[in-house]
Amino acid sequence: MASTEDVFDSFEPLIAARSGGSPWTAGADGERVFAPDRELLESLLAVPIGAGAGSESGRLAKSIDAWVAHELRRSGFGPDEVWPRLQRPRVLPREVALFIEGLPKKQQDEARRQLAKNRRVAPNDARILGKAYVKQVDVVVAQWSRGPELLVSTKSMVSSFRNNLPNRFEESYGDAKNLRGRYPLVALGFLFVLRSTVIDERGTLDRAIDMLRKLRGEADGYDATSLVLAEWDDRPAFNGVRLRDDSVPPDLQLGAFLESMIRSVLDRTPIDMHVRVRELRDQRDLPLIDEEFEAPE
Repeated sequence: MASTEDVFDSFEPLIAARSGGSPWTAGADGERVFAPDRELLESLLAVPIGAGAGSESGRLAKSIDAWVAHELRRSGFGPDEVWPRLQRPRVLPREVALFIEGLPKKQQDEARRQLAKNRRVAPNDARILGKAYVKQVDVVVAQWSRGPELLVSTKSMVSSFRNNLPNRFEESYGDAKNLRGRYPLVALGFLFVLRSTVIDERGTLDRAIDMLRKLRGEADGYDATSLVLAEWDDRPAFNGVRLRDDSVPPDLQLGAFLESMIRSVLDRTPIDMHVRVRELRDQRDLPLIDEEFEAPE
C-alpha cells in the first residue's frame, strides 16, 4: 500500500460486492432513519489495520473516506459527483465523465488512458479553495453548476489521545471557518475515528465528545459531527475490527451524522435537484426530472 491510490484500490472489491440498496429504513416512530452499513465499515477499517498500517492514521482515515462516499452513493447521489469515486481516477469532474461516456467506445478507452496521466483534470485528492487557504477535503459532493454541496473531513487517532486531541480540535475548528467562509450553504461535516483504547484514558473520551459537539455549535461551524470507536487487538493473529457504538452518544453516531448531512443538502437546494436522493429518503416517487439523470443531448 505504497500510495493513496493503492489504498483505495484495496477497498474497491469490498465495496463493489455490497448491495446498492437504499440505506433508509422505518424507525420506531415511523420516520425514515439512515441505516449505515456497519459491517462494510468494519471490513474497510480492517484492510489497513490487518496490513500493519493501523498506526498510520492517514491510511486508516482513507478507509473511512471510501465508506462515506459509498454511503452517499447508496443514498442516491450520482457516482461521478461523489469523490472519492469507486474507480480511478478518484477525483473527476462529473461533466468530464459525461463527456467521455458520450464518445464512441474506442475513443472512450483512449480518453480514459489519457485522463489517467493528467493530474490537473483528475487529481489524486480534492483540493477546495476556502476563504483563507486551499484545503484538501476527504469526501466531496460537487458539480460544475452547483459547486461544492457537501464536504466531509475525516481524522483518525490511534494513540497519545490526551496529547493530540487539542491539536485536532484546533485544526478542525480552523478548517470549518475556512470552508464555511467561502461556501455558507455547503453541508459541512467532521468524522473522527478513535481507537477504542481511548476509553482507558480517564476523561479523554468525554473531552472528545465535548469537542465534537462544540464544533457544530456555531453558525459557521459544522452541520454534523460523528465519532467512530474502532476496536481491535494487536495479537499476531489479527481477528478484525469491531465498532463500539455502545460508548458513542446517539447524536454522534454514524446514522445521525449521515441523516443530518443529507438533510442539509436537500434543505438548501430546490426540490428538482437531487431528486433520487429525495425519493429514496421519503420513499415516494416525485413527478420531477433531475438534470443529472437526463440523457446527454
